[in-house]
Amino acid sequence: MELATRLRKYAVEVGGREQLAIQVFADALEVIPRALAESCGLDAIDTLVDLRSKHEKKNVGLGIDVYKARVHDLGALGIIEPVRVKKQAIQSASEAAEMILRIDDIIASRGKPASPAGGGMGGGMDM
Repeated sequence: MELATRLRKYAVEVGGREQLAIQVFADALEVIPRALAESCGLDAIDTLVDLRSKHEKKNVGLGIDVYKARVHDLGALGIIEPVRVKKQAIQSASEAAEMILRIDDIIASRGKPASPAGGGMGGGMDM
């Protein structure tokens, strides 16, 4: 949740189309707390709104305590997430998204006619 919060703030600074991409990436990062909230019977929207507002107030250690179905300081409960694992997960997800976008570009470009300036007989002469 903290990374998503920081990305949203950064997106505003960037602006333009890039801002939209960054915001969507932040949304994707919130899939995990949303799934945790739903899994333990919490209202996912209310829980995400609560988490966002608390993270914006610098309560960076807050997350979802699935045993008691509440937002709580996970560090106080002894729950930590290694940075190395998060970095690898984010990197892998980013690479997968990039591959999908490249494949989409390739498929989209197949439907476009070839550029006339690139070769062929050219000249507009009928044979």
